[in-house]
Amino acid sequence: MMARLTRAQVREIDRRSIEEFQIPGIVLMENASRAAASVAWEMLEHRPDSVLVVCGAGNNGGDGLAVARHLHNLGAQVTIHPAVAHSKYTGDALINWQIVEAMKLPLGWLAKPALIVDALFGTGLSQPPRPDGATVIHRMNDANVPILAVDLPSGLDCDTGDPLGPCVKAVKTVTFVAEKIGFTNPVSRQYTGDVIVADIGCPRELIEEVGRSSR
Repeated sequence: MMARLTRAQVREIDRRSIEEFQIPGIVLMENASRAAASVAWEMLEHRPDSVLVVCGAGNNGGDGLAVARHLHNLGAQVTIHPAVAHSKYTGDALINWQIVEAMKLPLGWLAKPALIVDALFGTGLSQPPRPDGATVIHRMNDANVPILAVDLPSGLDCDTGDPLGPCVKAVKTVTFVAEKIGFTNPVSRQYTGDVIVADIGCPRELIEEVGRSSR
């Protein structure tokens, strides 16, 4: 049984996959986004319904931007809500922002989509969301539609499984590489919903090596 990972271990696996195994970060992001988009499409029952993709900064937001373009290509009616200024995107997330800009995917907020994809905060969040982030979390929860969380629900602490403040209540979570250590906390289930582990291409040997340090 694969070990559950801490925040530090997730970062270590990402870093070593890129530096030691020569896997470009954009490839990992592409694999992650395809996996999440596939689950979202299943949740839509392959119907061309409306989807709101909420994207923060960093790699989690980049994942969300990539999910949005994959869902668009599958036929969904996608709207992106960037929760940060466009200038905040850097690296692989910036590449995906440039792609969705070139695709002219619509930006804004849908009051009642068929599905919300939460890509606001990732595993890096370790303190309560700031007021603007908290507002976005409340808006997602208040929409009263199914939410798919990307990697983990925004506002949940990766290591403890406790909410850091306002926290997205997802019906499903697509988490990457392995479950997070906080998912052992029963409290986390009311936020994660069903958890699906997605392979994003990190070498199995590396995951097992890093994972052993948590046992």
